[in-house]
Amino acid sequence: MTRYESVELIRSGPVGELRLSRPDLQNRFDGVLLGELGGALEELSADTAVRAVVLSSTGKHFSAGGDTEAMLSANADLQVLLAQVDEGRRLFRTFADFPKPLVAAVHGHVFGVATSLALTADAVVSTAGVRISDPHVHLGLVAGDGGCVTWPASLPLIRAKRQLLWGEPLLAEDAHQLGMVTELAESADAVRPLALELAERVAALPPVAVQLTKRALNKVLAARIDEVFDTAFYLEAISASTADLREAVAAFKEKRAGVWSGR
Repeated sequence: MTRYESVELIRSGPVGELRLSRPDLQNRFDGVLLGELGGALEELSADTAVRAVVLSSTGKHFSAGGDTEAMLSANADLQVLLAQVDEGRRLFRTFADFPKPLVAAVHGHVFGVATSLALTADAVVSTAGVRISDPHVHLGLVAGDGGCVTWPASLPLIRAKRQLLWGEPLLAEDAHQLGMVTELAESADAVRPLALELAERVAALPPVAVQLTKRALNKVLAARIDEVFDTAFYLEAISASTADLREAVAAFKEKRAGVWSGR
């Protein structure tokens, strides 16, 4: 079994759990997490004893999303940017083509790329008050690392456009009404147990039928990926090289409004 720095793998009978495990860093997607997460999910995919997986997290937030220092590194160096794009493309496709039922346990606020990955799940459990968001545009970025795939796949297109273009969050209770969140737990502490219960229920069903149904459903998402994903990711790469990105990161750190040049 591989040892990981940023995630933890837990196996309980036929249910595997993939936990983001750096609450001190708000489980942000830096080079370490980007490098480990896909491999950890593939390890669970290859484990024939695992029939369902829960994606969970630790700490107050589920994940703060992208790491601003990684953004600045990519902004300054084209080769770093291209490497991040390729790594991000592989990671999203690993989640989108995962062959076993995946339940996302979103107990706290979730941002950006973490939202995109959580929305590839087959069930999403959250609780009232949790903010589900993709604020890429607030950082001068195209919502290209999966947002343009998963939000329109989870919501009516007009609502997905409303959230992505303004970069504003949906509360989990509103997302539940719209169908993006499938189960609403009574509290943050109840999110993970409910997600594990869902995983146990689907893991108890005939595995060939479940997993082949999952593979068929993956093709529905794959069609959306073929339509827009690479285009959106490379457009994000263009936006990642701008002066507006640098200004957005500075404004975020200084807690002020950004001043945009459009360059």
